[in-house]
Amino acid sequence: MNTAMYEAASGPQVFGYALILVAGVAVVAGIIWAFRLGFKVREREPAPPRPDEQPKMPPSGPVRETHEVREPDEVPRAADGERLTPHELGNSGTRRADDQSRSRWSSGSSGSFGGGGGGRT
Repeated sequence: MNTAMYEAASGPQVFGYALILVAGVAVVAGIIWAFRLGFKVREREPAPPRPDEQPKMPPSGPVRETHEVREPDEVPRAADGERLTPHELGNSGTRRADDQSRSRWSSGSSGSFGGGGGGRT
């Protein structure tokens, strides 16, 4: 029985066991290297802000969101009936609308494309 144990551990199987052992050591070494690299990167980062460096609320209180209806500025017209190129149009600005009432969906309309309902008839 003792010779059977030595025969099982000899031959081509030993190479497979050694290969698995070397691969395991390489994986563990890679994990250790990754943790050390992460630790070094973390040391180079600035420290988190102290409590006195935290943002403060403005004296006027919290900033509130404003809702207003906007409308586009008029598109400039080219002289002599030629068309304008995009760089001649400039930024498309908006301005505050005179009528600040919110637009609502028409009655009988589904409210969105493909939203179901009969739509306008």
